[in-house]
Amino acid sequence: MDLTYVSDKVRPSQVNGPQESDVPKHLLHRPLTLPPTLREIVLNRKSLLAIAALAAFAASAAPAQAQSSVTLYGLIDAGISYANHSAAGTGSSKIFKYDDGVSQGSRWGLRGAEDLGGGLKAIFTLESGFNSGNGTLGQGGAEFGRQAYVGISKSDVGSVTLGRQYSFSTDYLGGAYSIGGQTVAGNYAYHINDVDQLTSSRINNSIKFSSANFYGVTFGGLYGFSNQAGAFSGSPTTTAGGVTTQGSSRAYSFGLNYAAGPFSIGTAYTDIHFPASATPAFSTSIANVATGGTKDLRTFGIGANYKIADATLFALWTNTRFEAIGGATSKFNTYELGGKYAFTPAVTGSLGYTYMKLTDAAQGKWQQVDASVDYSLSKRTDVYVLGIYQHASGSNNGTDVQAQIGSSTSYFGTSGRGANDQIAARVGIRHKF
Repeated sequence: MDLTYVSDKVRPSQVNGPQESDVPKHLLHRPLTLPPTLREIVLNRKSLLAIAALAAFAASAAPAQAQSSVTLYGLIDAGISYANHSAAGTGSSKIFKYDDGVSQGSRWGLRGAEDLGGGLKAIFTLESGFNSGNGTLGQGGAEFGRQAYVGISKSDVGSVTLGRQYSFSTDYLGGAYSIGGQTVAGNYAYHINDVDQLTSSRINNSIKFSSANFYGVTFGGLYGFSNQAGAFSGSPTTTAGGVTTQGSSRAYSFGLNYAAGPFSIGTAYTDIHFPASATPAFSTSIANVATGGTKDLRTFGIGANYKIADATLFALWTNTRFEAIGGATSKFNTYELGGKYAFTPAVTGSLGYTYMKLTDAAQGKWQQVDASVDYSLSKRTDVYVLGIYQHASGSNNGTDVQAQIGSSTSYFGTSGRGANDQIAARVGIRHKF
């Protein structure tokens, strides 16, 4: 506390101190801080120690919190499903079954990041799929079969990651523009055997670049290594007898997306060389398709969606080509149109139509209608009901093609001989954590 110096005995409590005339002029109005009392010294020392302790704690704790983070996440989807024709059992008959991972595949995962400074981060994801019905691992029993990668990201540039990762057909088209990605119909709405790689195209041994958002534009590229010496291009193998057989597998994928306000549009291309080789660069439900003599699987697609108030409209087209080693080509063209509407913040209804055509020795056609209602019990838990009808027509080398609802035969199988349609229904629950 500062006082005007008048004598050694002046204290702040003195209201009537000496007069100016009693003090030498050169000492008038001279500021002075009085010596602290013993009590003030003790209190000040305690305060300083407390402040120092808090500062030390903040210095040690705050950077640690900002430098790294690990998130545990996941979801479980389960329900009861029905199909009127199923060849999954004996013959073709009705089936009631417990089915897992329909709206989305059941999973759990770890996602982490370490702040390296300057907008740079080290990132990783480990994600495991499982069947909630029997507790087994998904994706062929792989421990982290859904995703497993590590890399570096920069906020204003993008990320470079290495490991087992999704192609851009799955990243850019499967979630944003397809009926399966936009509604709880999920894997029942994705196309037969996932021929166009929309839901489960995972590329092993891959390096992937995903850009940051530049005024609504995102893009990226991926390359999957064959991991075989001298087979960077995935060349076919020729035996001593001159017979060309499977070669080593490698894959690449590219994607481009633009979003502005309520509108977005995206495109993607994926090429998988020798998809059925002994050392594949990819893992996907396309294994359900006879790819034993396939040299190349190439798929290209364009999708768009538009949000109007509480409604969202979406459309998608994909073209998939299976090029055989002998030169023949099978082509799948698939068209989708769908929409969903939020009747209330908790209730959403959806409707979608899919037309799929195969062109080669077989002239198969599949038409499918999907309808669903989803009710949110909370931000993390919802229940849903869905119904799907599929009709197949045309023939494959003189044999009528069959209906098959779902991206894999593991759901219901085909409709079976003598049945060219399939009806499916489901009641399910999904919980996210």
